[in-house]
Amino acid sequence: MNNKILLQRRDMGRLVLAGALLLGAATAFVRPAYAADEAPDALVKRLSSDVLETIKADSSIKAGDVNKIMLLVDSKIMPNVNFQRMTASAVGPAWRQATPEQQKRLQEEFKALLVRTYAGALDQVVDQTVTVRPFRGSAEDKEVLVRTEIQGRGEPVQLDYRLEKTPGQGAGWKVYNLNVLGVWLVDTYRTQFAQEINKSGIDGLITALASRNKSNTKS
Repeated sequence: MNNKILLQRRDMGRLVLAGALLLGAATAFVRPAYAADEAPDALVKRLSSDVLETIKADSSIKAGDVNKIMLLVDSKIMPNVNFQRMTASAVGPAWRQATPEQQKRLQEEFKALLVRTYAGALDQVVDQTVTVRPFRGSAEDKEVLVRTEIQGRGEPVQLDYRLEKTPGQGAGWKVYNLNVLGVWLVDTYRTQFAQEINKSGIDGLITALASRNKSNTKS
């Protein structure tokens, strides 16, 4: 895949990963029963504030240590994200034709792409604070939009989250899309991935993502 296609939103994407980290990296502080009952805006605000302090205090994460960031993502972000839905939405209609193994590979490579491409965002965390904008929702809602602003040096950054309410084991609110400065993460990648799928199919997309990730590992 052309590097330009995957990285044309590089600066926006770095902020996206930073937002994902802000949302999820403090999951260890959440008791499962409490998390299931917590309002989505309260969840975003509490975790965002907790993790900002975690990132500020960890120089290796701020420096972009990919292995440590990947561990952080696996242990603390993923429990708060419906990553299968996020990946399926990014892949589009072709997801339904993909085999279970292809779907697994797509999720793995998509996650690695986000983490490795945007690890550099963390060295920008200095004195930022997060403000949750007025939230309009009800107890009956199954999907909600939580709008936030990250404030620090320079202009505030708009960072919005779409969350869904999940039932059963691990019940609670989970993120399935992110918006930075008016651009939705899933929509951006859907356009890019569709170009590769139309040219080379699902296997071609997997190969292109794996190649990009290997290139990021070397750089």
